[in-house]
Amino acid sequence: MKVEGVMSKSVGMCGQHQSLNDAARIMWERDCGIVPIVASDEDGRVVGMVTDRDICIAAYTKGRRLQDIPIADVMSKKVVSCRASDELGAAERTMQQAQVHRLPVVDDGGRLLGVLSLADIARATARGARDKVSAGEVGETLAAIRRSRALEVSPTRPSEPRGQRVRS
Repeated sequence: MKVEGVMSKSVGMCGQHQSLNDAARIMWERDCGIVPIVASDEDGRVVGMVTDRDICIAAYTKGRRLQDIPIADVMSKKVVSCRASDELGAAERTMQQAQVHRLPVVDDGGRLLGVLSLADIARATARGARDKVSAGEVGETLAAIRRSRALEVSPTRPSEPRGQRVRS
């Protein structure tokens, strides 16, 4: 199955010169946790991503109102994406390697076409629409995404992590 058969096509986006308040409003109105950031509305080329977590951390660490914090100060500038014509399994492997729950779907010019989320994939799997990726593989993708970079594994006892868990 191809990404285009599962991805969300109606996606809110912000320009890099807008405020975090604008991104938070889109997340609230569209019930989503990520907003792609584009160079300009006319161009539509994805230049960054902002998550709900990014907004929360910025609000706490900067001690300013969201409307006073430019998106460009907070957005992730390293964009990992996929194409609508990619196989779903390839997109899942990209999610696993990058440890992300969502990928912007872009055309050859880097312009936003939609977003593929792990939730989109899980819903497709539950509907039985998936023919090449099993529910077990969706679980493996989630486990790989949620793998904590902060945990170290002891060489003598690989199942017991050392250190403190930073995120759940």
